[in-house]
Amino acid sequence: MAQPTPPASTGMSDRFAEEQATYAVRGADAPDLAGGVAAIRNVLATLPARPGVYRMQDARGDVLYVGKARALKSRVTNYTQVDRLPKRLQRMVALTRSMTIVTTNNEAEALLLEAQLIKRYRPAYNVLLRDDKSFPFILLRADHDFPRIQKHRGARRAKGNYYGPFASAGAVNTTLNALQKLFLLRSCTDGFMKRRDRPCLLYQIKRCSAPCVGRISTDDYAELVADAKAFLGGKSTQVQAKLGAQMEAAAAAMDFELAAILRDRLRALTFIQGSQAINADGVGDADVFAMANRNGVIGVQAFFIRGGQNWGHRSFFPAHTNDVPEEEVLTAFLGQFYEQVPPPRTVLLDRELPDGALLGEALGARAGHRVAFSVPQRGVRRKLLDQAKRNAEEALDRRLAESTTQARLLREVAELFDLPEPPDRIEIYDNSHIQGTSALGAMVVAGPEGFRKGQYRKFNIKNSATEPGDDFAMMREVLTRRFTRAQADDPDRAAGDWPDLVLIDGGRGHLNVARAVLDALEIEDVCLVGIAKGPHHGRDGREVFHLMDGREFQLPVNAPVLFYLQRLRDEAHRFAIGAHRAKRAKAIGASPLDDVPGIGPARKKALLMHFGTARAVRGASLEDLQKAPGISAAVAQQLHDFFNPR
Repeated sequence: MAQPTPPASTGMSDRFAEEQATYAVRGADAPDLAGGVAAIRNVLATLPARPGVYRMQDARGDVLYVGKARALKSRVTNYTQVDRLPKRLQRMVALTRSMTIVTTNNEAEALLLEAQLIKRYRPAYNVLLRDDKSFPFILLRADHDFPRIQKHRGARRAKGNYYGPFASAGAVNTTLNALQKLFLLRSCTDGFMKRRDRPCLLYQIKRCSAPCVGRISTDDYAELVADAKAFLGGKSTQVQAKLGAQMEAAAAAMDFELAAILRDRLRALTFIQGSQAINADGVGDADVFAMANRNGVIGVQAFFIRGGQNWGHRSFFPAHTNDVPEEEVLTAFLGQFYEQVPPPRTVLLDRELPDGALLGEALGARAGHRVAFSVPQRGVRRKLLDQAKRNAEEALDRRLAESTTQARLLREVAELFDLPEPPDRIEIYDNSHIQGTSALGAMVVAGPEGFRKGQYRKFNIKNSATEPGDDFAMMREVLTRRFTRAQADDPDRAAGDWPDLVLIDGGRGHLNVARAVLDALEIEDVCLVGIAKGPHHGRDGREVFHLMDGREFQLPVNAPVLFYLQRLRDEAHRFAIGAHRAKRAKAIGASPLDDVPGIGPARKKALLMHFGTARAVRGASLEDLQKAPGISAAVAQQLHDFFNPR
C-alpha cells in the first residue's frame, strides 16, 4: 500500500492541534502476535526520528496503548523485538492492527500530549488514574466592590484568586465555614445580594458583614478581603497578631461588643490552625506523593500543602499496574494528575523518577512557573513524606481488605442466583414519580471495585402511551431503551457494558415485565432478579427475591450478602429519587415561554416584567405584544402565532 508522508512540524502555538500532526498507518488484520508485529513493521517505514506520541489500536480501532517518544522510529522499533517485551506488552502487540502517530516539537510536548490522550481514550494497557473527579477550590472573586468567597470546580473563567486544590468537598466546606466566621465575607450570589433590603440569617449568626445593606463600608470590606488573602496565602500568624491587637484595643476602649466579635474571629482562626493534623511549617506550597505496593496493587497517597497549611489528603489506586515498574507508574500517575490540577512549584516524592526533569519541564511550561521534583532526606519535609508513606500503606491495606470482602460477596451472589462466575457488572433499576408527574427511570451500576457512578443513567419517560403512574409500563420503556441501545452499540459484548446480573426494584410483576422485554429482544443469557419488600414492607429486613424460574426466597436477616444486595437496591432508590427531585424542581420553574423559538432569557424577562405572567403573554393580542419593550414586530408575530395556531 502507498505510505503517507509524515506532516511537517507544527509551531509552538498550535502544538496540540492534533489533526495537523497526525497520520495513521494500518497493518494487516491477523489475530496473532505475528500479525501485530507485521502491522508495526509496516508503520516503521514512515516514522521520523523526531519526538511524538503513538497510539496502538486493535482491529476495531479502539486504542490499546498511548506512548511518547524522544525519537519515534527508535521507540516503536522496540515493539518488534517481542522476545525482550514483558508478557503484558506481548499481549498488546498481538492485538495491535494499526497505529496513529502524532509528531511534536520536543519530548516535553509529547509527554503532555500523552497524558491528554490517555485521559481521553482510557487505553487498556496504560497506567490509568481511575479517580477522574475534579478537585474543588476556594474562589475569592475580584469582579465586585464586595467580592464573594465561594467553592469552585471546573474551568477558571471567573476573575479572582483561586486557592487549592482541596482533597474533598468536605475539606472545602469546613474551611469556608471557618473563613466566613473569621473574615465575614459574603457567600451569596450577586443577584441575591441586589435583592436584599435587610440582612439575611448569615449576618445574624455572625458569618457575614452584610455589605448588601451597607452595614460595612467598601474600604472596611476591602480590609477583610486583604486579610483573607493573607491568611489563604500562608500568613495566618500575621492575621492572628492583627486580630489580637484589635481585640485588646477594643477591650481597652470599653467596646466589649466589638471585642467579643474579634474574640469569636480569633477562635475561628484557632480552629482552622488546630484542624491541621499535619505539621507543614515552612513548607510553603507543595504536593507530597508517596507510593505503596502490595503484590502489584499500587496505592498513591497525596497531601496538598498550601501556604504551610494542610488542605487535605487523598488516596489513589491506579489501574493497569501489573508488571509495570513503580517509577513508571508514578510518572504516568503524575502526568495524568496534573492534567487537571495546576502544579505547585515544589513536588515532594518518595523516590527519584527517571523522567523527573522532563516531567518538571513539561509541567512548568504549561503552568508558567518552575516545577521542581525532589526527594527530601531530612527535616519537616522528610517527616511529611514519611507520614504520606505510612498513610499510603494503611490505605492500600484497607483497599485490599475491602476488595477481598467484595470478592467474597460477589461469589455468594453468584451462588445465590446460579451465575456461572462472580458478576463483573451488576445493573439495578428503579422508577420514581409523584402520581405520574416528572416520571423517570434510573440505572445504577456496580462491580468488583464498588459503584461505578460514571456509568449511572437516568431515563426520562417519553412514551405517550405510558399511563401516568404505571410502574410496569415505565419499567418496560426503560429496559427496552437500555437493551435496544446495547444491541446496537455493542452486539458482540466486547466493551464490557453488558450486565451479568440485573436487579429490579420490585416484585413478581416487575420481573415479568423485564423478562418480557428481554424475550422480545431475543436476549436469553442475562440473569434477572426482582427484589421486593417483605410482608412488613421491609421493616424487618426480610426482602423477598424473585427469580425467573418462579422461585421466591428470603435470606437470614444477618446475612452479609443480604446487606450487600440491600445496599445496591438503596443506591438505585437514592439515585432515582435525586434525579426525580431535580426534574421536578426544574419543572416548577418552567414557563410556557421556554418552548417559544427565539425567546431567550432576556426577552422572556422583558415579557414577564411587562405582562406579569406567562398566561397574560399567551392571551395578549398582537398589538399588545408589539408594545412590550425589546420585542420587535417579527418576534411579536412569532409569539402570537405560537400561542394562536391557525
